[in-house]
Amino acid sequence: MRLVMTEPVERMDRPYARRWWALLVLCLSLLIIVMANTALTVAAPAMTEDLGLSSADLQWVIDGYTVPYAALMLLLGAIGDKYSRRGALLLGLVLFGGGAVFGSFADSSTTVIAARAVMGAGAAMIMPATLSLLAATFPRAERAKAITVWAATSGVAIAAGPLVAGALLENHSWSSTFLINVPVAAVAIVGALVLVPPSKAARQGRIDYVGGLLSVVWIGALIYMIIEGPHFGWGVKAVTAAVISGVGLVAFVVWELRHPRPLVDVRRFADRGFSGANLAVALFFLAVFGAFYYLTQHLQFVLGYSALDTGLRLLPLAGAVFVGSALTGYLTPRLGMKWTVTAGMVGGTVAMALLAQVDSSSSYGDFVAPLIALGLAIGLAASPCADAIMGKFPESELGVGGAVNDTSTELGGSLGIAILGSLLATSYSDHLSDATAGSKLSAATLSSAQDSVGAGYTVAQGIGEKAQQVAAQAAKATDPQQAAQLKAQAEQLAASAKQMSEAVGSSFSDAVAHTSLIGAVILGVGTVLVALLLPGKGKDAEPAEQPEESERELVGSS
Repeated sequence: MRLVMTEPVERMDRPYARRWWALLVLCLSLLIIVMANTALTVAAPAMTEDLGLSSADLQWVIDGYTVPYAALMLLLGAIGDKYSRRGALLLGLVLFGGGAVFGSFADSSTTVIAARAVMGAGAAMIMPATLSLLAATFPRAERAKAITVWAATSGVAIAAGPLVAGALLENHSWSSTFLINVPVAAVAIVGALVLVPPSKAARQGRIDYVGGLLSVVWIGALIYMIIEGPHFGWGVKAVTAAVISGVGLVAFVVWELRHPRPLVDVRRFADRGFSGANLAVALFFLAVFGAFYYLTQHLQFVLGYSALDTGLRLLPLAGAVFVGSALTGYLTPRLGMKWTVTAGMVGGTVAMALLAQVDSSSSYGDFVAPLIALGLAIGLAASPCADAIMGKFPESELGVGGAVNDTSTELGGSLGIAILGSLLATSYSDHLSDATAGSKLSAATLSSAQDSVGAGYTVAQGIGEKAQQVAAQAAKATDPQQAAQLKAQAEQLAASAKQMSEAVGSSFSDAVAHTSLIGAVILGVGTVLVALLLPGKGKDAEPAEQPEESERELVGSS
C-alpha cells in the first residue's frame, strides 16, 4: 500500500495537519492493551469454572501476558526507531489480534497462557510505538497536551476493561472478552495506515542487540521472580530467576556503559528528574495495579456484584482520571511537574489510606471516595512523568524512551500485584484461620477455603448445598426419629455455611484493609523520595539535545 504525502512532516511550515486524528488511533491502540489485563480480572471467575483452573493456573493466565510485555519493550522500541515506528505499531496490532483469536478458542490453561503470551509480545510492540509516534508527530509545544490525553486513555482503560467485560459476560462466555479486541485492533490498523504518519530515526547506526538481549534476560527474569516468589514460594525457580536477573542487570549496565551506541544510555539515571519520574511511575502503578487487583475481587465476591455491575461501579475512577488530567494540563505549566506529580502521589496515598478503613460492614459507598482519589491521582501524575521521561531522549530514540516509561509502569504494576497480592493472600488466610477457630471444619476444607476469597465462598456454598440435600432427606424420611436427626443436621450445616460465608467476607475485608495500609506506607515513603528527587519549576533539567536537522524521518510508503 502506498500513502501519498506531500512532504515529510519535519519539512512542513506547520505541524502535521491530522495529528489529533493520529492521536485518536494511538489512544485506541493503547486502550486495548491496557484493557486486556483489567478485563481479565472480571472474566477470571467464569474462565476458572469453565477450564477448571487452579490458583496457580489463573495466576499465570494473568501474568503470562506481563512477562513478554515487560521483557521485550526496550529491544522492540529500539527496532521500531530504526526501521519503522508505525510498522512496529501495525505488526504489534496484528500479533495482538491474532493472539486474541487464539485465546478465544482455548480449551485449557496451557493454550490460554500461550495466547496471552502472544498478546503480550504484541503489546510490547504497540506500547512504546504509541508514545514514540506521539512524540514524533506532535511539536514540542503540544506534546505535553497530547501525552496528557494518552495518559488519560490509559487510566480510563483501567476502569473500562471490567465494564466492557462485564457487559459481554451477561450474555456470552469468557471467550468474548478475547474476541472484543479483534475488531478494535482491525480499526486501529486501518486508522494507522490512513492517519498515522510513518516515522523512523534517520542516520541510526546498528542496534545494540547484545544490550537488547541482556535487557530481555534481566527484565524477564525479574518479572518471573516477582510472580513466582510471592505466589508460589521462594523455591529453586524463584531464587534462580533472582540470580539471573541480578547478574543480567549488572552485565547490562556494564555493557551499556562501554557501548558507543547503547540501547539505553544508563547515565541518564544520574539525572534527578529522569530517575525521579521513573521512580514515581513505578511506585505509583505499584499502588494502582495492586489496589485494582483486590478492589475488583471485593466488589464481586464480598459485595456480590455481577461482572457488569462491578464495571459500572468503577466508573467514578474513570471520571476522576479525566478531571485529574484536565487539572494537570492547567497546573503543570504553572507550578512545574514536581508539584503535580507529588500531589498525584499524595492523592494515591490518601486513596490507599481510605481503603485501609474497609471492614465487614463496608458498602459500595465506602469505596467511592478511594476510587475518586485514585482516579484524580492517575490523572495528575501519569502524564507529567511520561512527558519528563520522553523529554530526555532525542528524536532518534523516541521508541526507547517510550519503552523506558512503559517498562517502569509494568515493573511497578507487576510488583504491586505480586507484593500486595501476596500480602492480601497471607492476611486473608490468617484472618480466616482465626475466624473459623473452634469450628468443626476439616483441615482439608479449611485449606481449600484459604486458597482465595472465591474458593472460600465455594466452600461455604458447598456446605449450604449439603444442608439442602440433608433437609430434603429429612422431609422424605418416614421414621420420625431419623427425620428429627436429619433436620438437626441440616440446620447445623446451614448455620456452618452461614458462618463460613460471613468469615470469608470479614476475613477478606480485613485483608484488604491490612494490605491497603501497607500500600499507603510504601507509596507515602515513595512520595517523599520522589519529591526530593524531582527538580522544582525553573530547575527542570533541560530536554535532550536535538540535532540541527531533526532525526525523525517520515516516509511516504508502508
